[in-house]
Amino acid sequence: MHADRASRVLLGLIGLTLTAAGVASLLAGGGRLGADLPDSPVLDSTVIRFAAENSTWWWPAVAATGVVMALLGGWWLLAVLFSTDRIHGVRLATDPTAGATTLTSGAVNHAIDAEIEAYRGVRAANSRLLGTPEEPELAVNVTVDQSADIGALSQRIEIGALTHARQALGRPDLPAALDITVSRRPAGRVDRAYQLP
Repeated sequence: MHADRASRVLLGLIGLTLTAAGVASLLAGGGRLGADLPDSPVLDSTVIRFAAENSTWWWPAVAATGVVMALLGGWWLLAVLFSTDRIHGVRLATDPTAGATTLTSGAVNHAIDAEIEAYRGVRAANSRLLGTPEEPELAVNVTVDQSADIGALSQRIEIGALTHARQALGRPDLPAALDITVSRRPAGRVDRAYQLP
């Protein structure tokens, strides 16, 4: 997820800020930052007087700021939860003077899924192109019957569908992750996972 890195940085900064504020509050409340701080009000009289004198616009501004912050937080949360590194297409290696050729990820995914689903023992396949158009990666999830030979099937997928995808994209070194799930297993979703080169 592209949002992961930004989210980690943002959450780290927020965490450090809140930790510093919490430590400062504890030190101030314990009298470590001055003997008079534990008994002093959080807001001094100047701030209270300013808010009272400008109450016609001050409190609506505070409320509007809170609403904007809540909306931004909700938008950020949705972006983190539902965004992916999926890409819309892959740029094929062609002659630069002839222009750029892009193959849509939907076409690639459909072809990979259709080929894998034709293999014996496969119930469903779902592939996704991730990363960037210049440096794509392939993630393939396959659900198989309980009687399927996982080793033979993973080898067939690697030699067949993944090799064909690499050839179609002109990327023999395309990284691919293959996740094979056995259907109707009460213990959990993933039976075995293979990380392919």
